[in-house]
Amino acid sequence: MDEGRRPEGPKDWQALKRELLQALPALGIDKLGVTTAEPFWELRERLLAHRKAGRESGFEEPDLDKRVNPELHLAGARSILSVAVAYPSKLPDPPRSEPGAYRGILARSAWGRDYHHVLRDRLERLEAFLRERVPDARIVSMVDTGALSDRAVAVRAGIGWSGKNCAVITPEFGSWVYLGEMITDLPLPPDPPVVDGCGDCTLCIDACPTGALVGPGQLDAKRCVSFLTQTKEIIPEEFREKLGNRLYGCDTCQQVCPKNRGLNHTHHRELVPDPEQAKPLLLPILDMSNKEFKAFFGSSAAAWRGKKPLQRNAVLALGHFRDRSALPRLALVLAEDERPELRATAAWSIGRIGGEEAVRVLEAALLRETDDAAAQEIRLALDRLTEAK
Repeated sequence: MDEGRRPEGPKDWQALKRELLQALPALGIDKLGVTTAEPFWELRERLLAHRKAGRESGFEEPDLDKRVNPELHLAGARSILSVAVAYPSKLPDPPRSEPGAYRGILARSAWGRDYHHVLRDRLERLEAFLRERVPDARIVSMVDTGALSDRAVAVRAGIGWSGKNCAVITPEFGSWVYLGEMITDLPLPPDPPVVDGCGDCTLCIDACPTGALVGPGQLDAKRCVSFLTQTKEIIPEEFREKLGNRLYGCDTCQQVCPKNRGLNHTHHRELVPDPEQAKPLLLPILDMSNKEFKAFFGSSAAAWRGKKPLQRNAVLALGHFRDRSALPRLALVLAEDERPELRATAAWSIGRIGGEEAVRVLEAALLRETDDAAAQEIRLALDRLTEAK
């Protein structure tokens, strides 16, 4: 096909697609699939049922039509290109938690450079490739925060199947892939879907720490550890121990998946993690200024919600470890932090650590606490310690 000439017939579009697939390694894309721009009406029904059941996270695009109808994003849309970029699943030489130097952990989706930037880069390369060959092509790209469902597009485009853990599982890379999509008016030949490979396996559902996977492909987002680590509120007590030392996200349902066994994709250098960032010391996180937080976590996807959720999660993790050496620092949070969510969380962790000093700290804090929710947490912590005597 001559560059700069808009293809005229099916053979030209097939040739363009073949050329595109051959160029994927140079574009930094691991897999590409194409589907039509027909609306995802079946998805709309599932999303509506999901909403009625109260299982949305609140991070989603609220307009369901925008989530299922590509035409609302690009009039005259003919195709959607779904791209997948594989990422690492193993931490090289991970630092260990030790008494007095306990560590948290970021989910793999927050390792290395923020994947939003990586995928945008890949989609920009893909768009440049197409415009060189079809200059008048109309294109709209989306990464995660776009309205369309990345997973629904990927499944229909043949990238992989939708696993029972709601992740897209590819035959080549498992579910360790980032997804993005591009809507265009180019009528590229679509790909067939991939056959579901989960079979009778329910390991992901069985392993979910909070029971957020309420059925195959059904997620109660508000119970999901990944969602909980990103909220800015006080985490409900029933979930606190379940978070363990997770600072951002959760990989449990992917770690237990047999389709991910032995897979570790390190060929994209910008996605290879810094072990100290991926598994950071907990106490220093509590002392970070906004500037220090951005310097340490700013390159990661974990930074998008700011430092408050990570600091709250670090406080929870110190309670999870029952790190007695952290008691003075947690007492400082309880006494001086301006955020009631942090004070409430510190009360819970101090109560977990226990001991006479913990009781003294909590009793003093209760006398000066002005926030009802934080005061309630202090009382609960004191009650438990009293009962334990």
